[in-house]
Amino acid sequence: MAHGAKRGFFRNAVDALVAARERQVSRYVNGALLMLDDETLKAHGYSREELRRKGTGYMY
Repeated sequence: MAHGAKRGFFRNAVDALVAARERQVSRYVNGALLMLDDETLKAHGYSREELRRKGTGYMY
């Protein structure tokens, strides 16, 4: 039983870490896409408004 509890805790911790990193990457990519012109965004199936709604991160 002790192994199951520890394994569940670490699994939850890793899952939370992965989910947080996915959100961070998504914001970063949205910020990079917003630097493109509207025609290029439209050609690839994005809209500026949609990307802004999803949130952006800082581009360094």
